[in-house]
Amino acid sequence: MRRHRNVKIVATLGPASSSYEMIRALFEAGADVFRLNMSHGSHDDIRKRHEIIRQVEKDLGRPIGILADLQGPKLRVGVFANDAEELVEGAAFRMDLSTTPGDAKRVNLPHPEIFAALEPGATLLVNDGKIRLRVNACGKDFADCTVEVGGTISNRKGVNVPDVVLPLAALSEKDRADLEFVCDLGVDWLALSFVQRPEDVIEARSLAKGRAAVLSKIEKPAAVKAYDAILQVSDGIMVARGDLGVELPVTSVPPIQKRLVRGARAAAKPVIVATQMLESMIESPVPTRAEVSDVATAIYEGADAVMLSAESAAGKYPVEAVTTMNNVAMSVEKDPTYLSIIEASRVVRRESVADGIVAAAREIAEATNIKAICCFSQSGTTASLVARERPHVAILALTPLMSTARRLALTWGTHCVITPPQERFKGAVLAAVGAARSDGFATEEDQIVVTAGVPFNVKGTTNILRVAPCDERLISRVDPE
Repeated sequence: MRRHRNVKIVATLGPASSSYEMIRALFEAGADVFRLNMSHGSHDDIRKRHEIIRQVEKDLGRPIGILADLQGPKLRVGVFANDAEELVEGAAFRMDLSTTPGDAKRVNLPHPEIFAALEPGATLLVNDGKIRLRVNACGKDFADCTVEVGGTISNRKGVNVPDVVLPLAALSEKDRADLEFVCDLGVDWLALSFVQRPEDVIEARSLAKGRAAVLSKIEKPAAVKAYDAILQVSDGIMVARGDLGVELPVTSVPPIQKRLVRGARAAAKPVIVATQMLESMIESPVPTRAEVSDVATAIYEGADAVMLSAESAAGKYPVEAVTTMNNVAMSVEKDPTYLSIIEASRVVRRESVADGIVAAAREIAEATNIKAICCFSQSGTTASLVARERPHVAILALTPLMSTARRLALTWGTHCVITPPQERFKGAVLAAVGAARSDGFATEEDQIVVTAGVPFNVKGTTNILRVAPCDERLISRVDPE
């Protein structure tokens, strides 16, 4: 099964998409990676969905990526004696550590670490930013505030603290248990929530021990400020616009999105744009025009993937949502303007032999009638470097490792093929030609570019490039062995 687009689609699974039939339909409609949201569902639920994905993968013969999204520490108020209260603008309101049910004047906030970090003038946001409180005075067990934006506050609503870096680990005890569970299960990617600093990512990587790649969700102002350092220690990035739009002015989110996407592209690391992309399709079979434009914008920016959340997990039209996203992507990528924008935003990196090889591969492919760039990759690094170039031709990533193929399901433009380990370059060329022809990327009359590293099966040795005919009879006997 070949995709006729480069951007990848991530679909979240949930109550609306838990059966074999639905998950298979989502993949056939265009989903490349499935997201398992660890905030919802038991370990048994997650295990069953994982098993179904792997069965679909086996039945359809295509690698499928699985991303487990860790919940992260959730900051919430306590409960109210009347379940809810109305906060009026200008009124005084206290948050404290007392477990007494709250009223219109105070409520429990069971997070002493927040009080330890607060300073007068700081902002507290409640219920996705609908209520805004300004801290006037605070101590180790309280914060006296003024209501700047009022509204209804009710039991266990979430709290955001945008102004300070909280002394909280990105991994709660639940996250640690979930991480171990999904790594043993065999997921390909871990999405790390509530990242504030690179040390959060380093901790997750040490716990994952290479069993899954770590993707950092950028959803805190502190993470935006420390983005370059976080990117350096991450395997991928998610632009999580939901919390970004709560903790930062919504008008700042589009330029931040562009900066994050360009940074990840330059680092040759996959970047997902997420949150509310086709939000209306939770209830409607068709999206709004603004939502279509939003998806298109992320694709024009060169994002590796666009993501569906509640649309596919709990919505009424999960298959239609994936189909819409697929159709938008195909339409955008056929637009001549898309190619010019991608070229204009390409970052030139010439820091290694591998950088030079993949750049040359793209230039040769685009200057001649080459049908595909075929790269042999043990770890996926070469394929990621080729994808960073955003070539106009198809990228075939050939690897002997299913784990590598699954992780590359998130990377722009890559079509992964499992091949036997290669020992000689001539055998690699023949394998590349066979894959390009059998998967419909080239015919016997065409040519492809092959990149590889000699010696084979050694990470980071990309050092050879060959233009090869797809007619095996024409492959020269003098090809390097």
